[in-house]
Amino acid sequence: MPGSLAAGTVAGERFGEERMMAVTLRFGSDDALRCRFAISPLWEAHAALYTLRDATEAHHLPWVRRARAALADVDLSPLYAVLPTRGYTPDFVAPPPAGPAETFDAELARVRATAPEVAARELALSLDRPGDPEAARAAPDLLADPAATIGRLADLVASVWRAAVEPDWPRLRGLLQADVAYRARMLADHGLARLLDDLHPRLSYADGVLTFAAHWGHDRHLDGAGLLLMPSAFVGDRIATGFPPPWQPTLVYPVRGAATLWRPAESPDEPLARLLGRGRARILLALAEPATTTALAHRLRLAPATVSAHLAVLRSAGLVTAGRHRHEVLYRQTSLADALIASCATG
Repeated sequence: MPGSLAAGTVAGERFGEERMMAVTLRFGSDDALRCRFAISPLWEAHAALYTLRDATEAHHLPWVRRARAALADVDLSPLYAVLPTRGYTPDFVAPPPAGPAETFDAELARVRATAPEVAARELALSLDRPGDPEAARAAPDLLADPAATIGRLADLVASVWRAAVEPDWPRLRGLLQADVAYRARMLADHGLARLLDDLHPRLSYADGVLTFAAHWGHDRHLDGAGLLLMPSAFVGDRIATGFPPPWQPTLVYPVRGAATLWRPAESPDEPLARLLGRGRARILLALAEPATTTALAHRLRLAPATVSAHLAVLRSAGLVTAGRHRHEVLYRQTSLADALIASCATG
């Protein structure tokens, strides 16, 4: 099936389901050199809609409850009509980002700039779902004026972002950045084949061909465009891809550590808290996954200046190391910290 999200992407790719087909991405001689990572706030708002509607991942339930309350007065039915459980989702609603770290507003501006004829074609394909009453109800209204529909869907995605995703974006972005840093190290240490095989249990890469099984078929030669790799907190245990030409070939995969997103910050063991102080102990434990100062402050509900001061002490003690990722600094535990935490936990 052509297309991007949904269809076999965000929905309908769980293990053990039947009628699986092959998704195949074929690398040419230059494509391996053009693989890159990106983080997309628009994508997270888009994927969050599936979680908001279906709530299939138990670890997201605290967020789902808050998000549903925040959006209680917003009619999301037009968006849901083009986000089928199985079927094609219009690519223009959540296109691949143009750069590695676009802002939500920049991405949304590109959605609003979609040519009406492109929207009309993709909307017709998405809503052509025989036997689906939701699509049948929505089709006449959404297809009547594609230019107006572009603005209407963009406004709804903006509402989802402002009310349900943006308040938690520092925490989400920190997790996504940590994943990209981890994958970049894997690429440097082990190469592309190891990286792609590690993204998801269902992905397989051999002889320049990346494949996985899904409820829809997609076969694409990358033709020198490379592959854009995007971690997502809301994609669940699934893979999202598709994006036929002229869209940038893109693969969205589950971020590492998504199950910890909404957990309260861990309370340190008493020996660790007595040794370091409770504040520094909490920060050290929170760095089980690399994070920025802003992400730590948001997660632990501390002032950024307080987090920075604690990080400076932990770094001088050799318990934390820092590395630059684009324009931000990611902190992570050192091997000495791992040993100290393990020792305090075992008494």
